[in-house]
Amino acid sequence: MTLEPRNPGPQLGSPLDAAMDDRPTPPPSHGDAYDDEFESGKLGMWLFLSTEILLFSGLFCAYAVYRSGHPEIFQYAHRYLSVPLGGVNTLVLIFSSYTMASAVRAAQLGHTRWLVRLLAITLVCGFAFLGIKGVEYKAKWEEGVLTGGSYRPHGPPEGAVIPAAPKKDAQAAAVQSPPATTAAGAERSTLKPAAIGAPGISPQWLAGTSAARTAEWVGPEPYNVQVFFGIYFAMTGLHAVHVIAGLAVLAWLLRRARRGDFGPRNFRAVDYAGLYWHLVDLVWIFLFPLLYLIA
Repeated sequence: MTLEPRNPGPQLGSPLDAAMDDRPTPPPSHGDAYDDEFESGKLGMWLFLSTEILLFSGLFCAYAVYRSGHPEIFQYAHRYLSVPLGGVNTLVLIFSSYTMASAVRAAQLGHTRWLVRLLAITLVCGFAFLGIKGVEYKAKWEEGVLTGGSYRPHGPPEGAVIPAAPKKDAQAAAVQSPPATTAAGAERSTLKPAAIGAPGISPQWLAGTSAARTAEWVGPEPYNVQVFFGIYFAMTGLHAVHVIAGLAVLAWLLRRARRGDFGPRNFRAVDYAGLYWHLVDLVWIFLFPLLYLIA
């Protein structure tokens, strides 16, 4: 005699088993789909940034080729640039990179108020960078240090001593021009009498010698200085265009953040924009020492 269980439950082939077999496979959860889309989008963003790196790499190669062939041009022409303004712009972009990274973290945590503030600060830093760069461009326009045929500087840069052209020798001038005559018809020498100066070394000579010793560049201006400014305006101008594009994206993100569109499950756009902004900052960190601090 065998004992049967009181509640045997559904057996194989029962209507409950048939119903479970016919049930469709449930779709993946929203979290899994979002993670897949996030990783795919991030991969696409990195591919886009790699093309931007290749774009700037061409300009860096041009810089390296011209610098290796004509180092005197770069050593002389970079003195026209303002190191303090370039340094301030570097600090502004580094700080904006920090605020952008903090904005991404605020979006991940769902802190909408802090996200709006940090995006606004990053936007202000970008406009400050462009404003300072505009001041530099205006100064170059007024000084006449532009590219190509527009390179007509009003004077040497600070820290450079350009020797004056040698004066015409008095004896050679006397040979070329006939000697002067007096009223009686006698010839008179055209040589000027020797100057009677103070005893010791001339103060003018001392001043010129001390200026030459403290100067960073002594000698004539090298040829083709406009090549440096062609590279300078190409690299910094292209970088400024990328900054403007980044500001447009930041303004769009700020508008959406104020509406509360971003949160722990929707921060992809902020993260992608952060990657782009970090690349813009990184390019300038290379440009600043190569153009402004070159020795």
